[in-house]
Amino acid sequence: MQTTLEKTKTRLREPEDGFSGIVQIPAGPKHIEGVWTMPAEASGIVLFAHGSGSSRHSRRNRFVASKLVDAGIGTLLLDLLTSDEETEDSGDARFRFDIEFLTDRLIAATRYVQNHPFKNGNPLGYFGASTGAAAAISAASILDGEITAVVSRGGRPDLAYGHLKSVKAPTLLIVGGHDEAVLQLNRDAYDQLRCIRRLAVVPGATHLFEEPGALEKVAELAAKWFSRHLAKQPEPESSPTI
Repeated sequence: MQTTLEKTKTRLREPEDGFSGIVQIPAGPKHIEGVWTMPAEASGIVLFAHGSGSSRHSRRNRFVASKLVDAGIGTLLLDLLTSDEETEDSGDARFRFDIEFLTDRLIAATRYVQNHPFKNGNPLGYFGASTGAAAAISAASILDGEITAVVSRGGRPDLAYGHLKSVKAPTLLIVGGHDEAVLQLNRDAYDQLRCIRRLAVVPGATHLFEEPGALEKVAELAAKWFSRHLAKQPEPESSPTI
């Protein structure tokens, strides 16, 4: 895949075999950054909302994103905070639990992609981790039918409690089997969701999925979910666990 990194107001080039580049996205009076990667003939685009104290440089989400690209799905790894905001947040955590603020940033990034010529009609999905999953669920609820699928990894859907019942996009909740507190929060969220939904428990995994094979399982589950639902293949019914 050919790579173009343009760090100012970005105009991505679209070679025949896809593209990858840094984009600056308007978010009110500020700009946030992301890495947008599109394989040739992509079947959809997934925006990544990172978790507490994380960014687009997250090793875990970069790994998952690479597997989605291998599956023919475009990805946009986002920094929902500016560099100054990240510095503030590292000191007092003032932004990482402000789900309304993070949701607004994710919606701004979504509008950027929707209005970009390289979207090219591709359906959109969200991949959220930790508190970023709450922003993904909230944004999917607000944008209604504009988002086609959602995946949460070790997410905090309880922080988007008021939005759960109105999410229409098929939603996959992935949780580590040893992440007991977050697993219960996700079980409760599963019961509140009214869309096509599944709860996938990765045996032996803790919150960060650092155990051998755990992150690979997350990537496999996410790729299958997005491949199915971004392509609008029918899902027969919801299932509590896979």
